Amino acid sequence: MTANMSQDVNGFAELELRPELVKALTRLGYEEPTPIQRLAIPPLLAGRDLVGQAATGTGKTAAFSLPVLQRIPWPRTEADPFALVLVPTRELAVQVSEATHRYGHDLGARVVPVYGGQPIGRQLGSLRRGVDVVVGTPGRVLDHIARGTLRLGSLAMVVLDEADEMLDMGFAEDIEAILQETPENRQTLLFSATMPARINGMVRRHLREPDRIELGKAESTKDDVALVRQSAYVVPRGHKPAALGRVLDIEAPTAAVVFCRTREAVDQLTEQLNGRGYRAEGLHGGMDQGQRDRVVGRLRTGTLDLVVATDLAARGLDIEQLTHVVNYDVPSAPESYVHRVGRVGRAGREGVAITLAEPRELRMIKTIERVTGRRIPVQTLPTVADLRSRRLELTRAALRESLLEDGLERFRAVVEPLAEEFDLVEVALAAVKLAHEASGAANDEEDIPEVAPVDPDDRAGRRSPGGRDRRGGKPVREGMTRLYVGTGRSAGIRPQDLVGAIAGESRLTGRDIGAIEIADRFSLVEVPETAADEVIAALKGSSIKGRRAIVRRERYQSSPRTKPRRG
Repeated sequence: MTANMSQDVNGFAELELRPELVKALTRLGYEEPTPIQRLAIPPLLAGRDLVGQAATGTGKTAAFSLPVLQRIPWPRTEADPFALVLVPTRELAVQVSEATHRYGHDLGARVVPVYGGQPIGRQLGSLRRGVDVVVGTPGRVLDHIARGTLRLGSLAMVVLDEADEMLDMGFAEDIEAILQETPENRQTLLFSATMPARINGMVRRHLREPDRIELGKAESTKDDVALVRQSAYVVPRGHKPAALGRVLDIEAPTAAVVFCRTREAVDQLTEQLNGRGYRAEGLHGGMDQGQRDRVVGRLRTGTLDLVVATDLAARGLDIEQLTHVVNYDVPSAPESYVHRVGRVGRAGREGVAITLAEPRELRMIKTIERVTGRRIPVQTLPTVADLRSRRLELTRAALRESLLEDGLERFRAVVEPLAEEFDLVEVALAAVKLAHEASGAANDEEDIPEVAPVDPDDRAGRRSPGGRDRRGGKPVREGMTRLYVGTGRSAGIRPQDLVGAIAGESRLTGRDIGAIEIADRFSLVEVPETAADEVIAALKGSSIKGRRAIVRRERYQSSPRTKPRRG
């Protein structure tokens, strides 16, 4: 099956889904299936294996979870799972689990997420009580299989979601081991944004004559991204907070998400924005699910103006009030950009996506344009004069709205005596001045220097962050610490194995992890200083490529300002 096949399906009801599922989708506000859903659901309901290729943020979760829920024989009393969904990260495990639970609420679906970093006792209790769908990261799923707490003999469906990312994180062997424990006659679904040779090899080994859906990036995202006004500003790094404030004042979003690369950047920028008078809160993997839910709820109700978030923390974020997305840090991959922009382009809603780029980052802007097939115009940052004009415009709009409302009569006792002493227009001007200054709009903004964009082909802009080569022997970067892992090259350890273990068991993502050095019998891995103890604790009870390993802080570390000690 290919994306250009005619599919005259205009609603979920016409996909022959159970009434309980259609009712849940209607309650959640979903009216029309996305392209991947229109194409994937019919063959999956027919029981066929499927390979789906589509960009992130195109509705893949519903494309596989709805058929999974449909195919479960209800009412179901068996304790062992009917379906297993494997995902690369704990954040995605939570997202997929929550979505599947919402879709299957009226059916009484029992959905359990299993992932590293969560107390295993809670997972054991849920599995013991019985489950219909398990959503988990490969490492923790394999751990449960080894313990005998997750039995896959009754499994009818297996979903490999974001398969390319799972392989990039070093989960290939874990996935192979898990699939060996599943029945041969299972239905297997594989979804991936890209299809490298390794994915095709997995498809040949584990799927039976699968249907194939191949949605190009433009096709899979055009319904959403086409409605988003995109632009970029070139800003020196030291002036980015002021530039962000200026852009936000000009745009005046109803609700916005500002994306940063790291948790540390999220916390720092949130503090800066609150200092500038915005109502902002952070959203990142260092927060528990309850904290994240409260932040999103406050943005929905208008208690917050802004959420400052990392990519993984914002996965699945769908807020109707959201009007703006700001890339405070340029994403490191075009797929991440598409995912971010998709937060405001959902369900036919219009939105605005703004990117603040340092001069050397224009190369990535050009790459994103090539991949998405859409131009991102580089604009001149609004001036102080532009800002003052916009603020006066907002003050005028607020006054006009007040004039159209009731409740002004009680202020007549203030205005009439003044009108006897001054011209009525002068009284109005003074009132406007007070209103304008009360909004904090009278403060002058700092000057932000204009910068000439760096030529994307200028080799001087190709150095790694901080201008340092990230090979072994260099000092630990500021804000990072180096961990000693007691296994190395002789055990077949590769960098992706370490990244996969850390990302699978802790709150870190692959982008948070720094330089990796692998010796014959040990490895050294840079992680953020603030997360070091969490990573050590998370890896203490897990295995890397089937081996338990000692994990601790490296004893002798040097900062960029000190020389290494000699032992």
